[in-house]
Amino acid sequence: MKIYILRKRILYFASGIILALFILYNLFSHFIINTTPVLNPIYIGNTEEKALSLMVNVDWGEDVLPDMLNVFKSKNVKATFFVTGKFAEKFPQLVQDIAEQGHEIGNHGYSHPHPDKLSVEDNKNQITTTEKIFQDLNISYSNIYAPPYGEHKDHVIKAAESLGYKTVLWTVDTIDWKEPAPETIQQKVISKADNGILVLMHPKKCTLQALPVIIDELHKKDFVFKTVTEIIQ
Repeated sequence: MKIYILRKRILYFASGIILALFILYNLFSHFIINTTPVLNPIYIGNTEEKALSLMVNVDWGEDVLPDMLNVFKSKNVKATFFVTGKFAEKFPQLVQDIAEQGHEIGNHGYSHPHPDKLSVEDNKNQITTTEKIFQDLNISYSNIYAPPYGEHKDHVIKAAESLGYKTVLWTVDTIDWKEPAPETIQQKVISKADNGILVLMHPKKCTLQALPVIIDELHKKDFVFKTVTEIIQ
């Protein structure tokens, strides 16, 4: 009888230890999960202010960019241009003109590859190679990175973050690379205009034709145009 009671007590004691370990494990797991930083790209800026940002991703379009700059200048609007290193090497004066006219320069990688398919080190090299080209051209740039194709797997964002860069995507995509009618681009941007949005575009002729109306209509709605860095602060 005494042996039976002793075994029962040992069983209860062991069960208590197992239960306590189970509770501690769950608490520890919850703590780890909730304290591990999650790296996410930026899709939108400050929504407290009636402002938005026009972003131009540049890996081509040297024939359109001068006229696009003229539109921005005539409308007194500053935009953010995410430029590839390859483009800056090929058209240094054009990229310098963008910066000298007060627009923000961001990093779009060097050769416009698919970042998701690259290693962390190769992604870092894409950014630092472009960074070095900007420095050699004496171009002021911001530590913001627009990954080509909008690809943003964890290792892509971590590569940028390790270099001090914020990864930026978009709120509204004009999809102008498909060359829609200028009116289609205008309708899309104007109808979706809201506080803090980031509008993605490229140096396409359809976008160039759409820009004056977009800017005028958004000014009528009292929107302020800001650079990406200004709007995500």
